[in-house]
Amino acid sequence: MTETINLRLAAKQKKRQLHASKAAENAAKHGRSKAEKTAQRIAAETAVRRLDGHKRSET
Repeated sequence: MTETINLRLAAKQKKRQLHASKAAENAAKHGRSKAEKTAQRIAAETAVRRLDGHKRSET
């Protein structure tokens, strides 16, 4: 005998799987790793410090 399935729940599960795979694809395409985010933040902070260091002082 076969197992009965609830079509409403099966459709919801299929939809969740589709969204999860699409999210994983987008994360791989557009996402950045933690190391990349940290490196970019450090580079931005360094650039700001370097720019501030070259400003003329108003005396």
